[in-house]
Amino acid sequence: MVEEQLRGKNFITCEDWTREDLDTLLKMAKNLKKMFHAGIPHRFLQDKSIFNIFFEQSTRTRSSISAGITQLGGHAHDLAPEMIQLFHGENAKDTAKVLSRMGHAIACRNYFYGMGHAYLEDLSRYASIPVFNLQSDLYHPMQGVADLMTLQETFGESLRGLKVTISWAYSATPPKPLSVPHTQIALFARYGMNLTVAAPEEFPLSAAVMRSARDHAAENEGSVTFVNNMDAAFEDAQVVIPKNWGGFASFKIYKDNDEQRRVMAANLAKHRDWRCTAQRMALAADDARMMHSMPVDRGREVDDDVVDGPASLIYDEAENRLHTAKALMALTMGTRGL
Repeated sequence: MVEEQLRGKNFITCEDWTREDLDTLLKMAKNLKKMFHAGIPHRFLQDKSIFNIFFEQSTRTRSSISAGITQLGGHAHDLAPEMIQLFHGENAKDTAKVLSRMGHAIACRNYFYGMGHAYLEDLSRYASIPVFNLQSDLYHPMQGVADLMTLQETFGESLRGLKVTISWAYSATPPKPLSVPHTQIALFARYGMNLTVAAPEEFPLSAAVMRSARDHAAENEGSVTFVNNMDAAFEDAQVVIPKNWGGFASFKIYKDNDEQRRVMAANLAKHRDWRCTAQRMALAADDARMMHSMPVDRGREVDDDVVDGPASLIYDEAENRLHTAKALMALTMGTRGL
């Protein structure tokens, strides 16, 4: 059974899971959501522990893991780097090996560009318990599966041919990682969606990830098209996902130096008009929906009347972070007979 094969499995990228694996996770998430809303206890992970290591702030990811493991009967240990010996230079190998002796899974967010994903891979290499990527500089698989669940709830189980636009958007807050658009584009292509990716030329995504997405689309009767005009990208789209990402892919290694910050800030200032407005939503299909992984930079990425309007799915997405996180934990940390 697929459930048996998933026990003990890492979740570092969606690429490492087969379509059957992902479908099993989504089915479990939908069942757990029904149980949650019906008030039916589902303590499948009684007395299990998960260690959460967050190098950055988090609302939805931290809450979905912590609340989720509690609802499953287990416990989350929140380990910020300054609280443990990472702050004094302990490496991923030693951290992974020690925590593996004490609990049942390790979950980590580290999206420092050029090093975050490598740290996650090191943890998974040395851990003997499942390791979950809570967002790296390259991928955010937890967000990807929650978005996929939201799309299936809205448009039906089969998403082949769904017209989805993933667009860069202006933001005044610090540059966002590439991980969310990378994950969405590569994952959605596996489900046969017709994707339009829009961004100014100063804000490219990983060429390797985009090649992989195009290969997935070709294998699943979908498509991936790239444009540098936000209006054109919105035309006839059934789903629009406007979100900022930084210009990190323009640099071989991001060292957080002043020159790179200056270049990114200058490039950002050129494109203040890349904003999801009611006027742009009118270019999309009549029943178009807007998604965003949050936090939303209101009035910059997306106008309030769109965020709070009938097209918005952002709170459904946010809730589904809980149910997909619980499904992941139940399947990988669980016992026989789920």
